Amino acid sequence: MQLLVITILLSVLGLLSSFALVGIFPSIIALCLSIYCYLQKKSINIVRALCMSVVGVLVPIIMYLNCYGISLPFDKGMGMPFWKQIIYENYSNMGFDMSFLKGEKNLNLDVEHIETAQNETEGTEKESEDLYYVSDGVVQDKPGYVSGTAASSAGTSEEKEESLDYRDYPQNIFEKFEDIEKDYDTKPVSGFVGASDDDMPSYGGLPLGTIIVAQYFREDDHNCNPVIVLQNKTGETFRYECMFTARDSEGNELAVSERTSEVVPDEAKFVIEGRFDKSDLNGMIPSMYEFTITKRTPYEKDMTDQVLVYTKVDGNSVILAAENTSDIKVKVDAYILFFDGDELVDCIWLIPHNIDEVCINPGSLATIKGDAYYKFDRIETYYTAYEAIEAD
Repeated sequence: MQLLVITILLSVLGLLSSFALVGIFPSIIALCLSIYCYLQKKSINIVRALCMSVVGVLVPIIMYLNCYGISLPFDKGMGMPFWKQIIYENYSNMGFDMSFLKGEKNLNLDVEHIETAQNETEGTEKESEDLYYVSDGVVQDKPGYVSGTAASSAGTSEEKEESLDYRDYPQNIFEKFEDIEKDYDTKPVSGFVGASDDDMPSYGGLPLGTIIVAQYFREDDHNCNPVIVLQNKTGETFRYECMFTARDSEGNELAVSERTSEVVPDEAKFVIEGRFDKSDLNGMIPSMYEFTITKRTPYEKDMTDQVLVYTKVDGNSVILAAENTSDIKVKVDAYILFFDGDELVDCIWLIPHNIDEVCINPGSLATIKGDAYYKFDRIETYYTAYEAIEAD
């Protein structure tokens, strides 16, 4: 009888603590005791203890698989021990704010990863406080403002000569950020918030296993842009293709915009942005838009686990750095969403690179800057990284 009571208590304790991983140990003990008790005497209480202990063992295993899959634990650039990384990812994916697990200490560990990849320098501890690891739309709370000069459109293929080649700087990432800040140290001279209509009527189709996380519609002087944040919940890696169609109040087609997200791993969140030129819309905003999203097997290999991405706000500019820790060339597509409160005021597409093919060399780091047109108080960053296929 005493053994049965101990078994039930261990089962309950293991089940409750399994959501923090440590429960796997009392659950394993309770599972062994439950099986022993069941073989001695079959009863409903023993079956209950057996079921609870099985769940207590399975929950940590499922959490591990959600974080690392079938591979061994590896550094994801967050500077966390594997058990804390598992808790952070699982509960963050469920919508809980787990930023307290990162803490100042872990942010400094992220910085040290970049620091050791470059030449060691003094005084980086203070500068590292402004660096934030970004993945899956992590929010940075530092405010930024628009400058009085016209901001250039960021993230196009014509901008590659404006990206900052890490080879021009002999020191590490922090010194590059400081050099950039000297050129883009802007002051808040405008409080204008960009036009945005998150309630723009829309309809469309999604592949099975793909969900919409957020949906926006914004405009500027030249474009009308539907912006959709999606998440791949299919269990596999896919290439996503989207066709946006702008329509008038009678449903007539006004313009078409096609966009592609090359390689999206399972559970990753990503952005697809349409662009309708106002010259094709007779200077008007469409009454509605539709989207058709399809998925297919990607051409390239996913490299997100071997690429670290950081952002830093400077005035009305965002500086993005991507480090390729692998031994092959990679491409990184990043989208920065700028918000004033809950309002999307701008969206830019950035491609960090340090060679002409818009790629990042093995074991190197590339930076690029982008400007927002309007006042913003936070950003969200989404990116994909994949193998750069050599052209014949």
